[in-house]
Amino acid sequence: MTEGILLIDKPAGMTSHDVVDRVRRIFNTRRVGHAGTLDPFATGLLIIGIGPSTKKLTDLVGLDKTYEATARLGATSDTYDLEGKIYSRFEIRDSSRDEVEGVLKSFKGGYEQKAPAFSAKKVKGQKLYELARAGQDVEHLRPTKKVDISDIELLDYAWPDLKFRVTCSSGTYIRSLAHDLGEKLGCGAYLTQLRRTRIGEYKIEDAKKLEDLKTTSSQRKSE
Repeated sequence: MTEGILLIDKPAGMTSHDVVDRVRRIFNTRRVGHAGTLDPFATGLLIIGIGPSTKKLTDLVGLDKTYEATARLGATSDTYDLEGKIYSRFEIRDSSRDEVEGVLKSFKGGYEQKAPAFSAKKVKGQKLYELARAGQDVEHLRPTKKVDISDIELLDYAWPDLKFRVTCSSGTYIRSLAHDLGEKLGCGAYLTQLRRTRIGEYKIEDAKKLEDLKTTSSQRKSE
């Protein structure tokens, strides 16, 4: 395969760039790119372009996306996810399912969302996470953006964990959404799992795992 669009089910523990490098090696080509990153701990749909098809990726980056996420209530994280420093809240209370569902639905339609301090957003040529890791106070530097949330649904809830599905505009930080949910509930929250299931018309059900790609590529070479 020297060109085309690939749908990959990214495993946890890999960066999106790691996936691109793996595809480069599998298909022995340098011209590989992706449409929309996923955090290393996240899994799910990653659109990969190979060869001339990399030009199509720009049109795919801005498509709406659907995620399934799990948030843990009762604590916060400096990165808004499980990979950061976790802080317990002084006041922890068991929110009811009705309360959680009501607050979750209050985000439907969209809101002004702040980018996480530990994000790749650039300020004066530097990424926010680089400044944050250097110990600089970046609170006043975090950009705000109106994000659209067309659908949000509570899938499961058993204190302190809740699972939800959200369909949102490109550029929405699900980590920030989890954090903001915790703030509204008054108990804090951070993201523990994230899986992207859809980008525009592309669905996770049609994606391949990296190990399957390697097998397919080896079969083609032997034919």
